[in-house]
Amino acid sequence: MKIIKIEKLVSLLLLFALISCGKPRKEALSHQENNSENTFKVVGYMFSDGNLDLESAKLDFDKITHLNIAFINPDIHGAFTAPVGLIGAIKRAQQNKVKVLFSFAGGNPPVYLKNLVKPENNDLLIKNMVEFADKYNFDGIDVDLEGDFIDANYEAFITKLSNLLEPKKKLLTAAVATWNGEDISNKALSKFDFISIMAYDHTGPWNKSNPGPHSTYQSAVEDFNYWNITRSVAAGRLVLGLPFYGYGFGANIQESLNYTDIVSTYAGSSQTDSVVVPNKGTIYYNGIPTIKKKVNFALTKNAGGVMIWQLFGDAGGEYSLLSVINQTKQ
Repeated sequence: MKIIKIEKLVSLLLLFALISCGKPRKEALSHQENNSENTFKVVGYMFSDGNLDLESAKLDFDKITHLNIAFINPDIHGAFTAPVGLIGAIKRAQQNKVKVLFSFAGGNPPVYLKNLVKPENNDLLIKNMVEFADKYNFDGIDVDLEGDFIDANYEAFITKLSNLLEPKKKLLTAAVATWNGEDISNKALSKFDFISIMAYDHTGPWNKSNPGPHSTYQSAVEDFNYWNITRSVAAGRLVLGLPFYGYGFGANIQESLNYTDIVSTYAGSSQTDSVVVPNKGTIYYNGIPTIKKKVNFALTKNAGGVMIWQLFGDAGGEYSLLSVINQTKQ
């Protein structure tokens, strides 16, 4: 009986192998499968102004996995122009095995952009975006449409863009805010390789009646849980945003400061999340302990990684938040 069963099992396995070999192979992976990455991402933004070749030479590429150049937007006709030094910056990053994307739109994009993304106008815009990505060898495009730019046209725009990028095996990512997350459809979310959560700016100089921290640990947890649990986006496709800057509230205080300016001005500030400036007000930001705690949270949740706005806000040496991120994720 045992011999017969083994023979039958072998026959079945051979038959299954023949059937499997006879099936046509899948020609292309899905957008997400095609660009999936198992590494913990450290996505850093840098500004698109100045000489990008010279500016990028100041970055520590060993500590990031993706570089988003922000923001590169079209003119009123939908045409794109390369910033000064772009070729050198891309080459330097990719030589260091860092993927480079150009980030589109932003928190304060040109007003005419809203018209360009409409279904009746966006074919040319999307074509130009993809051709620009091809021409300069970008690894993908990061969409940072925010606020009322996320409207009834968003899903169609993202879908069209995805359809052109997917065959080219280029990444399509997005930066999203939780406060208007319900305006983004599940279909649109499914098109992104990964999604960077802007887990900051919960208040700021635009809302002086609500002074306080704009990016607490608890708000980061709530933001992540919204996209992961409420919206059912896999943790591995979510990247948690970290601020390298702070906001000041008060009668006579600078409203926006880079982290490096804060720690170089106020002794001991790297270990706290706020500084009281006598007779001026209070500055709120993320110091080393909070950044470390957020990275540990992302690791515990098996998140796709973390995102930084923006790289040049960091301090050097022992105060570097980027170094803290890398030490924590190891």
